[in-house]
Parts: sequence; C-alpha cells; structure tokens
Amino acid sequence: MINFSEDNLLETHQRGRIEVICGSMFSGKTEELIRRLKRANFARQRVEIYKPAIDSRYSEEEVVSHDSNAISSTPVDSSASILLFTSEVDVVGIDEAQFFDEGLVDVCNELANRGVRVIIAGLDMDFKGVPFGPMPALCAIADEVMKVHAICVKCGQLAYLSHRTVKNDKRVLLGEKMEYEPLCRNCYQRAIKEEQEKPK
Repeated sequence: MINFSEDNLLETHQRGRIEVICGSMFSGKTEELIRRLKRANFARQRVEIYKPAIDSRYSEEEVVSHDSNAISSTPVDSSASILLFTSEVDVVGIDEAQFFDEGLVDVCNELANRGVRVIIAGLDMDFKGVPFGPMPALCAIADEVMKVHAICVKCGQLAYLSHRTVKNDKRVLLGEKMEYEPLCRNCYQRAIKEEQEKPK
C-alpha cells in the first residue's frame, strides 16, 4: 500500500515555489538548506546553489555550515547574476540571503514563476534585532517559511537573535562563535544593559 505524501508530489512534479529558512546564527539554517538541496540532487533534479561573494568564512566556492557540512556553490556579487546562470535548472538554493541586495526578491519571484523551486536561507535580523536586508520581503512572498532557533547560551531557552560580543557597529561583520552568541530576548536585554553600564 502506498500512502499519499506531499513530499513525493514536490519531488516529482516541477512547480515554482519559494521556501525561506530563517533564524539566528547557529540555528541550523544552512544545515537545513544543504539537506533539502542534497535531497533534490539525489532525485536527479538539476540544482544550482548561490551565495554572496562577500561570505568566504569557510570556503570561497562552497556553502558550509557551522558544523562543516558543505555543498558546492557559485559565489555572486549581485542578485541579478543569479538569473544569468539559471536557464536550465529545477532547484535554486541561496545561502546568506541577508547579504544580497533588495533585487533578490524580484529574482526569486521570477524564478518561481518560471517553475523553479527556490530555497533560501538567511538571518532574519541583524545583531541589533532589526530585520536584515531582503529577508522580510522574501518571507512575505514565500510559499513556505521555516523559522529555526538556536539555543540561548545563557539560559537554555530558544534564542531570539545573534548577539555581537565584540565592539564593532558595522552592520555586516562576518564572524563565528568568537564574535556572536545566540541569546533569548531576556538575556539579550540583560547583555545590552550590562554593556551600556560598563565604563567607557
């Protein structure tokens, strides 16, 4: 007996859709992106993966998670470049979407309208809790949004955002565990208060 599964339907019938995976750092966004893309590869679908050229923390030509899972990718300088490489493709993966320009929204819409499955991963907020880059608009137009959570390193609750632990006010600061820590809302407020009370 074969049970109906929506997963099977998605894998065997090409239909345009946009899937967004968002959350703080260390929440497993890239892990989930890689899992979905490897699954599509196994189904012999034509898969292309892109990431912003600015992100070369682990590799210049691979999407790599904090746990060192990796998949080959193409680094691009702008969202418009993605359309140049996607003429014959079934699935497009995009990592670190928050670093792309706002044009990424139109690019993803165009791909989905062509029948491409677009899977996007990115930070939904910056280190100050402000919605980041094109991510809010991508969540709005997505067919599916998955918010994943890290664990607060202070109390063990679900993390709210990635708190920057080094002094630097630049919005874009590439980093890892030495520069950021996931905190829940209460622990983040406490950390900000402590930083403000420190003598300068």
